[in-house]
Amino acid sequence: VIGGGSGGSAFAKRAAGYGAKVALIERGVSRDEAGVRRGAGAGGTCVNVGCVPKKIMFMAGAHREAMIGSVATARGFGFSVPSAAGVFDWAGVKARRDAYVARLNENYLAGWKKEGIDVIQGLASFIDSKTVSVAMPDGTEQTLSGKQVMLACGGEPAMPPIPGAELAISSDGFFDLEKQPKKVAVVGAGYIAVEMAGILHALGSETHLFFRGETVLRRGFDPFIVESLMEAMEHHGPVLHKGSTPASIARAADGTLTYSATQAGSSEAVSFEGFDCVLMAIGRRPVTDLLHLDRAGVKTTKGGLIEVDEFENTSTPGVCAIGDATTTGWELTPVAIAAGRRLADRLFGGEPRARIAYEQIATVVFSHPPIGTIGLTEPQARKEFGDDAITVKSARFPSMLYAFNDPESKVKTGLKLVLRGPEETVVGLHCIGPYSDEMLQGFAVAVRMGATRSDFEASVAIHPTIAEEFVTFGGWGQKKVDGVLRPELPPYLRAKL
Repeated sequence: VIGGGSGGSAFAKRAAGYGAKVALIERGVSRDEAGVRRGAGAGGTCVNVGCVPKKIMFMAGAHREAMIGSVATARGFGFSVPSAAGVFDWAGVKARRDAYVARLNENYLAGWKKEGIDVIQGLASFIDSKTVSVAMPDGTEQTLSGKQVMLACGGEPAMPPIPGAELAISSDGFFDLEKQPKKVAVVGAGYIAVEMAGILHALGSETHLFFRGETVLRRGFDPFIVESLMEAMEHHGPVLHKGSTPASIARAADGTLTYSATQAGSSEAVSFEGFDCVLMAIGRRPVTDLLHLDRAGVKTTKGGLIEVDEFENTSTPGVCAIGDATTTGWELTPVAIAAGRRLADRLFGGEPRARIAYEQIATVVFSHPPIGTIGLTEPQARKEFGDDAITVKSARFPSMLYAFNDPESKVKTGLKLVLRGPEETVVGLHCIGPYSDEMLQGFAVAVRMGATRSDFEASVAIHPTIAEEFVTFGGWGQKKVDGVLRPELPPYLRAKL
């Protein structure tokens, strides 16, 4: 197994549990000449420079937002909030966060040992399709061979080819920052850029978010969600710079950074000065270039993604691949874990049908406010099933969390169901607002099981909650028949007729 991240670890432990003799090669962490991190370490991106430390910082920002700022709620609920409440101890939280991550690293290593997995730290590359060479930290090399090689090498942040790019940091570098930047530029339109900008703004940094289009999250998210997020950010978030393309970064005489970008409709760059930090979050690239995949005959895309079929097989028999470095298209930790376990079930557990289905996968964006989504967007559903087959239920409202805030200081919640056919099967469920991240998991189970709107409504609402809106949309318990609203019985009553 090449890669000790979420997917590689899950595969290795499941395979070892079935009795396979497993060696796991983990690159570990090193620094290049510029001090840039290379390799994530035990647990991969998620544990070290992704989901886990990011969520800690997200929660820190949420605590501060409740106390101070344009959408603060604490005073309204009767708490005295001193002016110093907004001061954030970046160094202290970083130290505790790093210690927390280090304990998780130890847990991974202990878990591998418990399963009898041989763990080898070093940089792996192919000699041939069955043989791997490992460059060890002490400069020596070790050779391993096996009937099956599984690739789970993951990815790393991409950086733009612009002058001064070396002055910027990536999302990995965010977790290296020893002190909080007073003024920061975040560049990118994807979920990582949105999350980083939201965290920094929530923690009190003057934050500017630069992106090429008119909105962020332009791919894969329902327009309803994007509109809601843009409205929230424009009123309560970082400074937004639309239609902005990176041009250069330079260090000024006072040590700050000047970020230059071309604006939509113009080829002339505009400069923005005085940044303590420029954070690039323009995308990620697979870490496959060091593996010498050509020696094993493993095919990749032009961008370096490993081509796999629905069972995670590569173009070379005996070589499989999972996770962010493959063409499956889902760069999510739970997806890699599920793929790894199912692959081990197939290869070593005697279940040839085992695989993960890359559809109806729930995902969350820890933006401010957070987003939860599963299934098809409305445009995707209309394209796949036709306009006549799709109906939509949606609502926007400020939740009770902001009951005592002034109208302009309320963050709106947005909920949307995309329904297919006369039975109104839920093919898409989208939410944005407080607690959307926690709300989604239960609904995802229902959507994955093929629930209909009638199934949703058969579950009596829990009041007062945000989630109840999903089961009480307008027209509750009714259905139009020949243009007239008629009662619609819930499934448990229809079954008895």
